[in-house]
Formats: sequence, C-alpha cells, structure tokens
Amino acid sequence: MSIEVKIPPLPESVADATLAAWHKQPGEAIHTDDNLADLETDKVVLELPAPGSGVLDEILVPAGATVTAGQVIARLREGNGADDQARAAVVEAPPPAAGTAAGPAGPAARQLMAQHDLKPEQIAGSGRNGRILKEDVLAHLAAVDQATPAPVADTTPPPTPPAETGVPRDDAPESLPTGGERVERRVPMTRLRARIAERLLAAQRNTAMLTTFNEVDMAPVMALRQRYREAFEKAHGTRLGFMSFFVAAAVAALQRFPAVNASIDGNDIVYHGFYDIGIAVSSPRGLVVPVLREADRLSAAEIERRIADFGARAKENALGLEEITGGTFTITNGGVFGSLLSTPILNPPQSAILGMHKIQERPTVVDGAIAARPMMYLALSYDHRIIDGREAVQFLVAIKDALEDPARLLLGL
Repeated sequence: MSIEVKIPPLPESVADATLAAWHKQPGEAIHTDDNLADLETDKVVLELPAPGSGVLDEILVPAGATVTAGQVIARLREGNGADDQARAAVVEAPPPAAGTAAGPAGPAARQLMAQHDLKPEQIAGSGRNGRILKEDVLAHLAAVDQATPAPVADTTPPPTPPAETGVPRDDAPESLPTGGERVERRVPMTRLRARIAERLLAAQRNTAMLTTFNEVDMAPVMALRQRYREAFEKAHGTRLGFMSFFVAAAVAALQRFPAVNASIDGNDIVYHGFYDIGIAVSSPRGLVVPVLREADRLSAAEIERRIADFGARAKENALGLEEITGGTFTITNGGVFGSLLSTPILNPPQSAILGMHKIQERPTVVDGAIAARPMMYLALSYDHRIIDGREAVQFLVAIKDALEDPARLLLGL
C-alpha cells in the first residue's frame, strides 16, 4: 500500500515554501516521524515528518522547488522492510567513537554533513539534548584537518583562516581561492535573506524614519551586575547579563510614552496595551527577532533565561514562527560585534527600535573632574509620523536615567 507524503498546513501568512533538502532517498527505510525533508519559509525552517513507516518509493518534487500546503511530494511503500532494514543497520553500524554522542542535527548541520559525507555518529553535538549544530560539524572538520599528517616534502604552512564573528551564515560560501585570482561566486538568496531585504527596503520607503542618539554611563549597571552575578546565577540557574536591565528600562519608558509602543494601521494609530519586546539575534540564516511576550510581567531571571534560549535555538534554526512574529518594540545589540555607533532600521509595523552598542571607556566629566567611564552610545530610530522628536528624545533620556540609576526601576521612578 502506498502512502502519500504531503506538505502540511503552513503557518498563517505563509503562502508557500521552498523544499530545501531531502534527507531520505528512494529505497531507504522510513519510520514514522523520521525527518524526510526541510521546508524553508520566509521566516523559519520546518521539518517534514514521515506520515508512516515503510520504504521511500519515489520522490516527486526535487530539492529547491517551491511547494504549497497539501501538495504531494513523495510516496512511501508500506511494509516490514523499514523495520528489517533498520534492525540490520543497527547491527552492522559501527559504534560511535569514544567521546562522541549522536543526536539530532539542525538543517544547516545536516547540509554541511552531506557535503562532506559525514554521519551523525561521528560528531559530538553541543546543542540542547545533544543536537548537532553547524559549529560542531565545522569543529569536527577542523579537528580532522589538524589530525591529518602533512606530506613530508611539503613544508609550506597552510593559510590561517580569518576569525569569525557571530554565527556563520548558511548562504555564505565556505571559502574562495586566494593568490590573486579574480574569482566570483554567485549564490541564490535564501528565502529569509530575501525577506529581510524586502522588509528593510519597505521600512525605509514607507516610514518617516529618524534616529536620535544619547550615551549612558554603564558603571552603575556593571557594578550591580558584578556584585550580584554569582548569587544570581546560583539562585536562578542563568547568568545575569545586560539585556534584562535594558528590557526593564525600555518597558518603563514605553509605559511613560505610549506612542513609542504604538503602530500605524492605515489611517489609524494602534496603541498597544501590552509590551512584547523583540530581541534581535543572529542565526545561520540571517537576523531573526524572537519576541519576549508581556515583558513587563517577566522577572530579570525569566528575561535572561528566555533570551539565552532564543540565542541557542536560533543557532539551530529551531525557533517557531509564533516566536518571531508580532512584537511592539525591538532592541538590537550591535555591541556584541564591536559596533560603536549605528542607526538601526525599523522593524515594521513597529514604530521604534533601540540600538545598543559597544561599552568603551571614554573621558567624561564627573563632578567637575575628568574621569574614564564605561560609556555606551544608544540610538533610537523612530517613525516620525506618529512619534514627535520631543517624545523620542525624552524616551531615550528615560532609558539613560534608568540605567544610570537602576534603583529607579525598582522604585518605579
């Protein structure tokens, strides 16, 4: 009996998807819920589970094709062959090397393993529940390269690879030839990258975007963090970072200036009575903005824990669509990459975005004397159609005041 493999219902607002990769080939044994393929949408990568057990009979749609909900893309042949082949594979497969642990692999990791003919059993996963990340595959490849002895006759040292900053992108070429060759490599945009480009252009085209700047003395927050960091981590099981302070300061300022938390819908201004704060994080597919729902009701520990979870799952392409949609205000931190100053672009339909930057000691006048203080530039980009310059400046000053005197957050001042 044949089982049709269909594209499941896609998330709301997603019309179609790209069949990014097949993980099974015709003739292979299949078990229920095995991941057959990856579906790439404008926002997330979805796994396509097998609807039953058997053998993959035929693939009807190749990788790279655009698919829609309900479309038949493959057929399975029911039978005991899947169980027999699976048992034989278990008996014949060599045990994993000492110190490794096979676990599920993210889409980026699977693609890279396929390129280098690697098996999950060869790689130790560092993700949650042993999940294999792209970084794990790259580390394995680097270790293999180091372990391979160089030919005796070749004494030329290998070129030193450039240091990477942030999360490697899936659409970036692994390497380009050096030595003066004029080489170009053309790669198609991923759906997410194309969507990011579209939204950034739309934000600049459809809004009256303006940016105001200020700077904040981070010494009080740094001192508070240093004093309670160990106790906080021991009590809550998560590290105390800077983001919880910025989220709390932003929420307090949004409560004072509701226009910054509003959005435009046609000729109407929608004032949101809740505070869903988007946190921009890097992923192998590009920038994503998971949302802290009702951030005004979250403790510092809950904020830090959720942001850490967002970052870890973004690296695995494991964020759900519902986690990266919505939001009334966004915070982005270019400082983690060394940015000293920037003008962040709005995340429509939101009307404002806060940009954090690198903390750097600068000479500052304190009580009439010049002193070196850890300073950070803040940037607030806003839609001038509904936010006046006075409101934007006062909003940013409110964040500055809260961070320079964190007790104000506790006292609601």
